[in-house]
Amino acid sequence: MANPSNPFTDFTKLLEQYKVPGVDMSSVIEARRKDIEAITEANRIAYEGMQALVQKQTEILSRSMQEIQATVQKMSAGGNPADAMAQQGQFVQQGIQAALNNMRELAEMAQKSQAEALAVISKRAEQNIEDARNVLKRPGE
Repeated sequence: MANPSNPFTDFTKLLEQYKVPGVDMSSVIEARRKDIEAITEANRIAYEGMQALVQKQTEILSRSMQEIQATVQKMSAGGNPADAMAQQGQFVQQGIQAALNNMRELAEMAQKSQAEALAVISKRAEQNIEDARNVLKRPGE
């Protein structure tokens, strides 16, 4: 069975065929490899963040369903209609507050994940700018 070729290796071989005066192709290839690594890391962070969000949403749904079930059981036990109305009002207020807290927590999780992924890409962009400065410096500067 033939091994699928590594596209990066194929690309590297292709670039090495071309000799451009004053351009260190191995440095160019290394820089692109680092770019790909940074993108891979950012994607990993984003994916893990998305998994954490889905897990949190599942926990929230499960907890909410348990709370609803417990509340319905309390309300169906009978009793004074005025007490039942008060309990319903309290249940609605608690539900709204819980929903707002959950939305805030999910938004914070998403923001953190996005910031971490962006930091990886930003760091690599800064490295690219520094590399470009170093390439453009004249000897003796």
